[in-house]
Amino acid sequence: MIAIIDYGVGNIRAFTNIYKKLDVHIKIAQKLEDLTEVTKIILPGVGAFDHAMEQLERSGMRQRLDELVLGDHVPVVGICVGMQMLAHSSDEGKLLGLGWIDASVKKFDESKIKYSTHLPHMGWNDVNPVKENAILTGLEKDAKFYFLHSYYFHCNDAEDIIATTDYGIEFSCAVNKKNIYGVQFHPEKSHQYGIQLLNNFSKL
Repeated sequence: MIAIIDYGVGNIRAFTNIYKKLDVHIKIAQKLEDLTEVTKIILPGVGAFDHAMEQLERSGMRQRLDELVLGDHVPVVGICVGMQMLAHSSDEGKLLGLGWIDASVKKFDESKIKYSTHLPHMGWNDVNPVKENAILTGLEKDAKFYFLHSYYFHCNDAEDIIATTDYGIEFSCAVNKKNIYGVQFHPEKSHQYGIQLLNNFSKL
């Protein structure tokens, strides 16, 4: 069963609605006791990095998530700030991230942003796969996803990058290392392409 981690900083309802339409069984995990019989994990997130990490720690689920992901190799996907939390650290805050992927989170250099709207990077943008990956199956080459962020995920190992997006600089918008996935965009707001990606994840 897919566990959607509800620690107070994610758009939980959108995910539950999508998976209901897909007829995929999910559970909302708000406390340690909810993390039983879990076969996949979704870690959504919006807002500031430090606040998200603090909320996850307060939920009491942090250690169990480490055990499930790193010990039992349960597939997990971090979304938006949830993806950024997979890194070691973020320029946005002082707290350490989960450290599940060798990466850091950096702020966009506003002098290089190619649109007059500057930050945050908000709206639809292309997602460009750099390698085949199960979570990207069935997506068209010109697939657009919805973004809302001012910081980006910088992988120290290029092998972990599965898709990029251009916003003045090319940055990693989707990553995968073993059972660990992350997407910077919001699949729950990205219509048919987002639904396809979430369906792909459910089938891993």
